[in-house]
Amino acid sequence: MPVPITGIDHAIVGVRKLEAARRQWAKLGFTITPRGRHRGWGTANYCIMFETDYVELLGIVDPEKFTNKLDRFLKLREGLMGLAFSADEAEAVSTALEAAAIGYKGPADLSRLLEMPEGEVEPAFKLVYLNGATPGVSSFVCQHLTPELVWRPEWTDHPNGVTGIDSMTVVVRSTGAAQAGWKKFLGRDAVTEIGEQEFSVKVGPTELRFLTEAAAGDALPELRRRKWRPPFVAGMALSVTDPAETVRALAAGGIGYTRKDDQTVAVTGSQANGVSLEFCAV
Repeated sequence: MPVPITGIDHAIVGVRKLEAARRQWAKLGFTITPRGRHRGWGTANYCIMFETDYVELLGIVDPEKFTNKLDRFLKLREGLMGLAFSADEAEAVSTALEAAAIGYKGPADLSRLLEMPEGEVEPAFKLVYLNGATPGVSSFVCQHLTPELVWRPEWTDHPNGVTGIDSMTVVVRSTGAAQAGWKKFLGRDAVTEIGEQEFSVKVGPTELRFLTEAAAGDALPELRRRKWRPPFVAGMALSVTDPAETVRALAAGGIGYTRKDDQTVAVTGSQANGVSLEFCAV
């Protein structure tokens, strides 16, 4: 039985300087939420909310406290460090994982203090941590207990016109072993083999693209200069309503970009904390 995942909840971008990252992603044309601090942890975040998913900019604010391995990641690089899947019921997810003999931990409670102008509010979540169930991607499952505190209309309106995460690109050593893990996790119908060096996984409306190093270098040439060792998440394609609107927002922020075609605008990872970005018309 496939695990009852409803889609991608959010993509996590590890950053070394959280305030600088907030300013940079604002220049990219995004509306940034107020800062949130994870209760009991040494990490904090800024979020970029879309219609049904979001991007989390995650940094360390107290290195003496628990950072959930963020410190180890940031010693190597900045960039996409993982993703969270969305689910209606964390308990149902853990039951399905147990039945499928897939390792997990949880459900566990987590909350963060969101620093609003009128005072702090506390969004709450239930998380199920996945132990190697999603080859190539560090991941967990997230159930929102207080979605009204994080999805606010004024936070989902972005000058660059982005409405959501269309796809994410993952670089793996071998596609064969990775495919097997994803078929066990989400079911065979969710996985499409494209060739010897590529396959895709459909998670709700979002596509995860898995490529070998050679194929990824052709798709995203800037990866050839990074020298990162797979597996890693290289970039995201974001859905936009009008690429011309995106171009205007990027130009206003002083961001360099490339028009790949009439429907796609690309920004290098050097301008987005290591995340290769594409803005694609839907």
